[in-house]
Amino acid sequence: MSVILETTEGNITIDLYTEECHNTCFNFLKLCKVKYYNNCLFFNVQQNFIAQTGDPTGTGKGGTSIYGILEGSEKRFFADEINRTLKHTKIGTVAMANKRENLNGSQFYITLRDNINYLDKKHTIFGQVTEGLEVLEKINEAFCNEKFRPYVDIRILHTHILYDPFDDPAGLQIPDASPQRAVPEEEVVPRGLTKSEVEEYSHGKTAEQMEAEQKRREAQTNAQILEMLGDLPDADVKPPENVLFVCQLNPITEDEDLKTIFYRFGVKSCEIIRDHETGNSLGYAFIEFESNEAAEDAYVKMNNVLIDDRRIKVDFSQSVAKLWNRRRRGERMTQYREERSQDRQRSRRENRANSRSRSRSRSESGSGSRGRSRSRSRSRSRSRTHRHHRHHRDHSRRRR
Repeated sequence: MSVILETTEGNITIDLYTEECHNTCFNFLKLCKVKYYNNCLFFNVQQNFIAQTGDPTGTGKGGTSIYGILEGSEKRFFADEINRTLKHTKIGTVAMANKRENLNGSQFYITLRDNINYLDKKHTIFGQVTEGLEVLEKINEAFCNEKFRPYVDIRILHTHILYDPFDDPAGLQIPDASPQRAVPEEEVVPRGLTKSEVEEYSHGKTAEQMEAEQKRREAQTNAQILEMLGDLPDADVKPPENVLFVCQLNPITEDEDLKTIFYRFGVKSCEIIRDHETGNSLGYAFIEFESNEAAEDAYVKMNNVLIDDRRIKVDFSQSVAKLWNRRRRGERMTQYREERSQDRQRSRRENRANSRSRSRSRSESGSGSRGRSRSRSRSRSRSRTHRHHRHHRDHSRRRR
């Protein structure tokens, strides 16, 4: 169960501990679903410690749980779910930021280094960053004022749910579109510099260049999500209920093969989406069924089925509709997957190299400490031997 935070510094993928922290993960997923975190500030960034966000006021005093949104202010907070097996051992640990025990709302933090053990058993850990450690490094390097607010605003732009195992509660109002706003309506802190303002000032970028950069970032987000599950970021409209989105297909799988496999559910149409230049499969498809019930039946029975040695993912997703509409309009699709895959492989290599470097440093440090310890031990041993011989000589002289 994963969520992608699209931030001004890049994308952060969080895997959630839904089994260990049911209520906390439910709260986080539903707040993401109602776009609660869109444009929230990282208002508290303490180097080599934590980056805190999730408060639409930007003060660290605001925010509410999904229970407060649904049931009123008396349900603003909910109880801790502290699991003793979950600890702050790795960079990218995600936990609730609460002032006191059992006062969890919407605020959360992400750790910026390993082994912050003194936070254990005080805050509910509910997730772990699995991709985007380089983004955490950028956030960690931000210049901040004396209150730990970055001078250049760092914000959550969008949240993308890859899979939500929880049913939506009654009364949950999911917006048809992301809020068209630069900051949350509740935000009361002075605005800082934006990243685009700084880039334009320091690098002299034109408006066209800034727009191209934005499109590049959106394309990168598209590729990442497609590769992981297929929950696309640019669609805010609900998809047709009789259409399933199938992803993680083997490139050799053909339209007719897929249609034959799903045929027993009553397929109206089946199309694997292909790169408009190469004609290669992009690894995902749309299948339209004769009824909503048929689509639901296919979803239940076909998710995680093995097709051409690939375990496919089948999903209903709010984010599919816009891509569906692009397909209906005949817009061209582009193959970003290879480029993104190369970026991810490069990132993994760099992370492994950094990990080996840290291990060598700890090993050398430990060896140095052991060496110094052995040296001090030998020195003390020589000193004791010298004192023993000197005492023996003095005793012999007195006897003579």
